[in-house]
Amino acid sequence: MTLEIRNIYGKCNCKNVKFEGNEKESSPNILPVVLCGCETWSFTGREERKLRVFDNMVLRRLFGPRRDEVTGEWRRLYNEELNDLYSSPNNVRVIKSRRMSWAGHVACMGEERGIYRVLVGKPEGRRPLGRPRRRWVDNIKTDLLEVGCGYMDWIGLAQDRDRWRTLLSAVMNFRVP
Repeated sequence: MTLEIRNIYGKCNCKNVKFEGNEKESSPNILPVVLCGCETWSFTGREERKLRVFDNMVLRRLFGPRRDEVTGEWRRLYNEELNDLYSSPNNVRVIKSRRMSWAGHVACMGEERGIYRVLVGKPEGRRPLGRPRRRWVDNIKTDLLEVGCGYMDWIGLAQDRDRWRTLLSAVMNFRVP
């Protein structure tokens, strides 16, 4: 995941991004590049912060500085102001909801499907020394904890489509500090 963000950041550095026409209309063109394959990403808190920094950097480039009413000086927009100006949800929320949606698809697959066996299976052999790496399933469980459903068996919960859709909308609407 870090490599993808680093590659995107290198290619989309705000100083190098050139917008043609109305800048606010060009912002949706960046989203498919940033979110390509995000359903399968497994990222840590550090990578989430890097993605939020990238989002805010692009939005600051789009909306520009703001004149302070009291002093009359130009200043950068605060993160809350950026979130208010840009009505779409941030990329971290979109990634989490897409990951949860993909988890629901995989959980509803039959046991004979290969991807389901990879999800619930245990690898054979010895694991390497040190702390275990962050797994995709760990991210799903963390996303469920944020919404308040961390105690539940998420594979069983995904079998009930109506409850899973309500959970997906809750994940999408949850505010990130």
